[in-house]
Amino acid sequence: MDDKKIHTEDFGDAIEDEQHEDELPDVIPAEDDDGDEIEVHFDESAAQVEAVEGDYSADQIQILEGLEAVRLRPGMYIGSTGERGLHHLVYEVVDNSIDEALAGFCTEINVTIEADNSITVSDNGRGIPVDMHESGKPAVEVVLTVLHAGGKFGDGGYKVSGGLHGVGASVVNALRKSMEVEVRRDGKIYRITFSRGETVTPLEVVGSAPDTGTKVHFLPDDEIFDVHEFNFDTLKNRLRELAFLNSGITITLGDKRSDGQDCTFHFDGGIKSFVEHLNRKKERINPTPIYFNGRRDDAVVEVAMQYTDSYQENIFSYVNNINTEEGGMHLIGFRTALTKVANDFAKRHNLLKSSDSTLSGEDVREGLTAIISVKLHNPQFEGQTKTKLGNVEIRSLVSAVVNESLSEFFEENPAVTKQILEKAIMAARAREAARKARELTRRKNALEISSLPGKLADCSVKDPDKAEIYIVEGDSAGGSAKQGRDRRFQAILPLRGKILNVEKARLDKIFANAEIRTMITAFGTGISDDFDLSKRRYGKIIIMTDADVDGAHIRTLLLTFFYRYMKPLVDHGHVYIAQPPLYQIRKGKEHWYTYSDEELSRKLDEVGRDGATVQRYKGLGEMNPEQLWETTMDPMKRTMLRVEVKDAVEADELFTILMGDQVAPRRQFIEENALLVKNLDI
Repeated sequence: MDDKKIHTEDFGDAIEDEQHEDELPDVIPAEDDDGDEIEVHFDESAAQVEAVEGDYSADQIQILEGLEAVRLRPGMYIGSTGERGLHHLVYEVVDNSIDEALAGFCTEINVTIEADNSITVSDNGRGIPVDMHESGKPAVEVVLTVLHAGGKFGDGGYKVSGGLHGVGASVVNALRKSMEVEVRRDGKIYRITFSRGETVTPLEVVGSAPDTGTKVHFLPDDEIFDVHEFNFDTLKNRLRELAFLNSGITITLGDKRSDGQDCTFHFDGGIKSFVEHLNRKKERINPTPIYFNGRRDDAVVEVAMQYTDSYQENIFSYVNNINTEEGGMHLIGFRTALTKVANDFAKRHNLLKSSDSTLSGEDVREGLTAIISVKLHNPQFEGQTKTKLGNVEIRSLVSAVVNESLSEFFEENPAVTKQILEKAIMAARAREAARKARELTRRKNALEISSLPGKLADCSVKDPDKAEIYIVEGDSAGGSAKQGRDRRFQAILPLRGKILNVEKARLDKIFANAEIRTMITAFGTGISDDFDLSKRRYGKIIIMTDADVDGAHIRTLLLTFFYRYMKPLVDHGHVYIAQPPLYQIRKGKEHWYTYSDEELSRKLDEVGRDGATVQRYKGLGEMNPEQLWETTMDPMKRTMLRVEVKDAVEADELFTILMGDQVAPRRQFIEENALLVKNLDI
């Protein structure tokens, strides 16, 4: 999980007391530096302002040449200019080497974080072509300076590739301060250099080489990126994933910075090894993962799957090594076939009683860890983000492979199959019990206020994008929050004690938990397969707990629940963690709040330690309503952390470690990370 800090500036008296409580300001009159009248649009949900000039003419229309568009709007091509976008630069270069591996010409890829935080990626593939292109430039220069240029569009270069848009290498070129490319080909070493998308040194021969391959060295542009340091673990997780998805390839990662690390990944077992890695800290029902594959024309499908005693499904789908986080036709084909095969076996062997209903897909997938990897010539992705596969024909291929191979496995392994299906049958019975409990939590429509939980202090605004709800620990903090809030757009939901650990419970037990039922009803979205983001009642769900061990535990329980049963809330940036101050400093008639020990020390050195008194807040209940509003709830001044998932595989493993049944992995995690804990009152 990734916490992104959001700080809102003080916009003065943007919200006037005399406004109707159901309304929030949309436009505030103002003047620019020249005294001309402008409008400032105020978005309360994001606490941002935007100045809109009155004139709009042909002079303001720009035509961007070459890679200018990439530099002007980098987020359109790499997602962001933060940590995710920075690391995406590495992935784009590595993906080109992986494409060479998929074509059968590359077995080794080496990635190095240099001492100056630049990146070197080398491989032993064929080398980027260096002969003259019809444009009059060497092919390598065209690939690296022209958008939508590459060998992945026609039928000659690559049969299978993840980079079908032809923008990867050129985008990296546009967004780096410097880049040097060396190509080993035809017995020679060729070199060409660039700076911010422009060719600096044309292609030249600089030596001889007995082998072939490509080496790319680049330094990201500090004028573009907000973050400049590469994270070793972030790169490690992606490179390990690529090694799992491409059995037999060797990928190394080195770090030449101080205290640098290095690691090598090579998995002959491919995605079967991937499943074993994901389940290494879980109790497994079938000790060895089930693996099968199939081919039709140029399309290849691989499936590896293993059941554990957990209650969560953990399925990852890939197309040409790209993680299709939103699934698509390959995932639909897998799920459909899995459900059919399971029901067919259960009926043939009389495992279902007359009182039992047919097993649903959700029942059959309980406790399942699976990898579905397809590789095809012309994948149809939804957008450049490539998170959903649209090829209809791949659905039938995956379904056929699963039907045939899984049916065969079930018949040949009746003992383990019965264990798997008995677990699914128990899940089906629990689902039926949960269905009745679920009905109690559903709101028939958004206007039935009477159906909301009594402990909820709701807000008056009806627009969910302008509404926010604070999940508060205990009645004492809840009382302060209710008194200190702005009731127009801030709702307060106090929780009593710790909610159920959903990592260790089925859905029927989850619905039986009063605190969870209260949250489900208040949020309005439903959970699990019934989740509907469009029915949300709040744009921000803010966890506000004490900065002690109990508060950290409650926060982790809540995050586990959100991730397992309301994941779209996390994926779409609706979950936040409040950051109340740890200290109040008083000196004379003035006072200040600080949010860390480091900030406290710095503030005491500005204001002077003599005569200053420091109060440590151990709980939210120690703050009066005015203090809680001023420090933690006022959108004009507060600091919050937005919860994001950078790596779904890593997030799943973390929740399994922290909240699962296995004690040894949790003890190891605590021992390895104990020194990283800050600001926790014990």
